[in-house]
Amino acid sequence: MFVVSLTYKVALSDVDQHIDAHIAYLEKQYADGHFLASGRKVPRTGGIILAQAKDREHLDTILRADPFYQADVADYDVMEFEPSMVAEGLDALNG
Repeated sequence: MFVVSLTYKVALSDVDQHIDAHIAYLEKQYADGHFLASGRKVPRTGGIILAQAKDREHLDTILRADPFYQADVADYDVMEFEPSMVAEGLDALNG
């Protein structure tokens, strides 16, 4: 499992030019089973994605399809982790 932290490197007005395409990208990744949760940072300096992929290389391929990545509006910091404990109802996340 991976935590992906996006940090915007341009003005929000530039980010917002790509938001509709980014949302469509997120929806596809949820449908494909790659993303488990996502949302904006507070304050709005970027976002967080909880993702699952067979390995880091596969995740990198998925992330390169993000319109934010393609437009170079955000930096991506990826952290891999193996859940060893989860809240009730989230057993499927337990590694």
